[in-house]
Formats: sequence, C-alpha cells, structure tokens
Amino acid sequence: MVPHELSGSTARAERVPLHALWARRQATKFNGVPYIVQRAAAAVFTPEGRKQTGEQVAYYMENARRIREGLAGAGFTVFAGEHAPYIWMRTPEGLSSWDFFDRLLQEAHVVGTPGSGFGPAGEGYFRISAFNSREHVDEAIARVSKAFGSHHP
Repeated sequence: MVPHELSGSTARAERVPLHALWARRQATKFNGVPYIVQRAAAAVFTPEGRKQTGEQVAYYMENARRIREGLAGAGFTVFAGEHAPYIWMRTPEGLSSWDFFDRLLQEAHVVGTPGSGFGPAGEGYFRISAFNSREHVDEAIARVSKAFGSHHP
C-alpha cells in the first residue's frame, strides 16, 4: 500500500505523488499472464503434454472407480465417478449431509463435501473427490467400510 499523501522528488526537485507512479508500475508489470504460465499452457498441447495429461486423468478416474466400487461394496448407494472424478453417495438413513460429514470425520477420519453445500437438492447426499494418491484413496475406502460396514446406523 502506498499512501496517497506520499510524494517524491524529480531530478528538478519537483514533488510527485508516488501512489500514481506505483499504480502505473504495478499495472504495467502485472498486466497479462506471466510468460512461464503461457509456456506451461502451450506445453499441454504438445504430444508429450497430451500424454501426461491423459495419464493424470486416467489416474484420477481409476481412483474414482475404486471409490465408487468400494463404497458400493460397503453398502452405500453411489452415483457418478464414471465421467468425472467425483463420487456422490446417499447418506445413511436418518443422517443429514452435515451429520454424515461429522460422523465420517470422527469415525473414519475421512473428509468430503456435504451435499447441502450444493443447494437444497443436495441434502441427503455426500460428494467425495478422487483427487488424491492411490494409497490415500484405498485407505479412505477401508476406513469408511470399517466404520460403517454394510449396515448403516
């Protein structure tokens, strides 16, 4: 922050407000996308970039498959996770999405997103993301299965 009252002197000893000069410098220096970000974005469209991106998408979609199948195996009703790295599940009978969030955190030490955060139609559902390591995904599935099993309280 440069105070509006702050001023400096030119070579001819004229007073100049520094705020306007600082604002101009910042606008000039940060105007547009940095070059390194431009280069990274362009690299995505190279053959190697497309290969790496495809591998990353496949990795997360495999995580989604594991979550979807693991939760279904534990007795949950699950949706999605086939075309996007998010799995939706119905919360156990009698639990709101926030109550399920609390129980999942306390009993399984797993975090997801209560469906009510997506609006009233999301109540009674819970979203889990596949954006994690394979090891963490497998561990989370095991924890949820152990904590809730096929019979939901």
